[in-house]
Amino acid sequence: MRGALIRAARGLFIEKGYADTATPEIVNAAGVTRGALYHHFVDKKALFAAVIADEARKVSEEIESASAASATARDAILDGTRAYFDALAVPGRTRLLLLDGPAVLGSDAMRELDEEYSEASLKAGLRELFAASGKAPDLLDVFTDLLAAAFDRAALAIEAGASRQDYERAIAVLIDGISVK
Repeated sequence: MRGALIRAARGLFIEKGYADTATPEIVNAAGVTRGALYHHFVDKKALFAAVIADEARKVSEEIESASAASATARDAILDGTRAYFDALAVPGRTRLLLLDGPAVLGSDAMRELDEEYSEASLKAGLRELFAASGKAPDLLDVFTDLLAAAFDRAALAIEAGASRQDYERAIAVLIDGISVK
């Protein structure tokens, strides 16, 4: 039932947005009762948070899968970049994770999700890149934040019609700038 609620809510949140989606619509689409909804979730916002967490987990899994066999830290970051853009190309995902998620749940909650899912692997890749290029890790957290923000901004631009190839090339230039000794 929980899964059915999350799937139904996801579709409605993408189609109508969080504010314009009512819980009766969600339970109807999921084929469950309101009681079932409130058995699994305190309220609509908690259900929305579950949808967002599920999407963040899926993105993280796609990045991990794509970068697991990479030969170098640089390759892993670039493979992860491509996987991130692929994952955000899933219809509705950019809206959920980069627009509605922060607006509804707030930046702190979204930051926690980033830390739980994708940020740890990005930081690990950057740590390896720093080590391979002989850089001290004192700016590791800052680089992680900046690069994560660049990925998100790029995903929004790509969703709006910008050239994905241009953003992939630009990120490669950024990564290569980090790895210069």
